[in-house]
Amino acid sequence: MNHADYLAHDATALAARVAAGDVTPHALLDLALAQQARVHGRVNAVVRLMEPQARAQAAGPLRGPLAGVPFLIKDGVQDYAGIPTTYGSRSMTRNVPSRHAHVVQRYLDAGLVIFGKTNLPEFATRGVTDPMLFGRTNNPWDLSRTPGGSSGGAAAAVAAGIVPMAAGNDGGGSLRIPAACCGLFALRPSRGRVSSGPGIAEVWFGASSEGVISRSVRDSALALDVLHGAEPGAPFVIAPPAAPYVDLMRRDPGKLRIGYSTVSPLGTDVHPEAVRAVAHTVRLLAQLGHGVEEAAPVIDGAALARSYLHVYFGQIPAMVRRAQALGARGGDMELMNRILATLGDSVSATRLTTELNRWNEFSRALGDYFGRYDLFLTPTLAYPPITHGTGDPSRAEQRLLGVLHGTGILRGLARLGLLDKTVDKIAADNLRYVPFTQLSNLTGTPSMSVPLHWTEDDLPLGVQFMGPFGSEDRLLQVARQLEQAQPWFNRMAPLARG
Repeated sequence: MNHADYLAHDATALAARVAAGDVTPHALLDLALAQQARVHGRVNAVVRLMEPQARAQAAGPLRGPLAGVPFLIKDGVQDYAGIPTTYGSRSMTRNVPSRHAHVVQRYLDAGLVIFGKTNLPEFATRGVTDPMLFGRTNNPWDLSRTPGGSSGGAAAAVAAGIVPMAAGNDGGGSLRIPAACCGLFALRPSRGRVSSGPGIAEVWFGASSEGVISRSVRDSALALDVLHGAEPGAPFVIAPPAAPYVDLMRRDPGKLRIGYSTVSPLGTDVHPEAVRAVAHTVRLLAQLGHGVEEAAPVIDGAALARSYLHVYFGQIPAMVRRAQALGARGGDMELMNRILATLGDSVSATRLTTELNRWNEFSRALGDYFGRYDLFLTPTLAYPPITHGTGDPSRAEQRLLGVLHGTGILRGLARLGLLDKTVDKIAADNLRYVPFTQLSNLTGTPSMSVPLHWTEDDLPLGVQFMGPFGSEDRLLQVARQLEQAQPWFNRMAPLARG
């Protein structure tokens, strides 16, 4: 198998070639490593190579439905025993887990050959991938633009042809955003569908789910078959699918009622290309026999953004304490996360609990919507993939924030409750380009980004579907229909083909 053959196969097909004896796991690993070496200087997707571990694994014996396929995991949450999990931060370089995360063990049990870790923004808090520790990751479609985040390294690795599928997780759009930026498919499972742990029960109060970014719907279905199901000690167990997802995916979903909206829940601008992406998808869905009409759930988008930001306020200070216990100093963390930690320290338990309780309001409103519609369609992104640095605080603003933080003034203002408008601004600035994805996270519902649109500048711009809790099968069925109606597998960034 040569480079062109490697790019022509998805993970499912590569596994079949290994099982048939047509290619060895070592040969596939060689191809993946060669592609990584060829594109790394331009893309910077893989931040830690694990070739010795991969070689040992490829020597076998390998079992499982994806035996022998090269694979990458994300450098956050997805612990690999004996290898640092840094979360993209200098403060966490001493964080070396003693055992695999459940999802990593399941990937290994499926026969995937893990040979590296992918980049992410520090503490996975942004929709772009530019940590000071590892440097920014570039979008293979346009190196001046972001691949999204927080699983931006995973998406860039797939779009650059290093692997056909890579692991990520999604606490506010972190699978769907980079998939949409890079012309790929990603499914975010329902809360609890995939077990976290053993080091943590629910990531980000349950807002985060584990999954993959892939080039084919069947790869994502097979990955979900590998991942789903509770592990001992999981907080709760949800009903399993009626059959394997790779089988459910092939079933006809019937005529569905699909609502759509292109209006930002924050009241911010939506780029005409994002509107065109949804309009194109509406036409495809109608041609497939579905009933589609403009309708959105009745939800206060600004309130949802504030509640989402309180995920950070609860989690970032806890991450800082964890890093400090490992010997980190304050300067080991990036300025904006130090500021978020300060704001989080000032939030009372009452306020945090109040905001978490509001998630129920959003879930009830969305549940009412799904009583009338089977799926909800929106843009995944409000804008095409943004250029590096877009939306970042200016140098002057960063200097001011640094002074306010360093002198303790920021902490004092926060404790006096005088920064509410600042919090709203942080929410608006963070989510302006990605206002559509957080609803799925706070309600625990499954969602997916489907690569159906490219802009006039040949930039990918995916569309998002959300479904009721537990409806991964229906989402995969619709994705499969759309994939057959408008195939995207062979539409790759020129950089990948070389």
